[in-house]
Amino acid sequence: MTTEQTFERLGKSTFRSKFHLSAKDKEYVKNKGMETIRRHAEDFVKTRLAPAVIPNDGKQTPMRGHPVFVSQYACACCCRGCLNK
Repeated sequence: MTTEQTFERLGKSTFRSKFHLSAKDKEYVKNKGMETIRRHAEDFVKTRLAPAVIPNDGKQTPMRGHPVFVSQYACACCCRGCLNK
């Protein structure tokens, strides 16, 4: 599947399309800067998705609390099950 096909499929998902950054999330991104947000995202993926064994696999990403968490749900990167689909 190409990147374009993936984004098209995600755009048609009722569940995925519900996720939007709140004003508070947008302000957080603005204050921290994209470089910091990218580092946070990298760290979350490295510690929550990449390990061989995850004790809470499938439940490791909260649905709120950080803009990256919201984004992970929006693009189906919240758990390995969603990534696999």
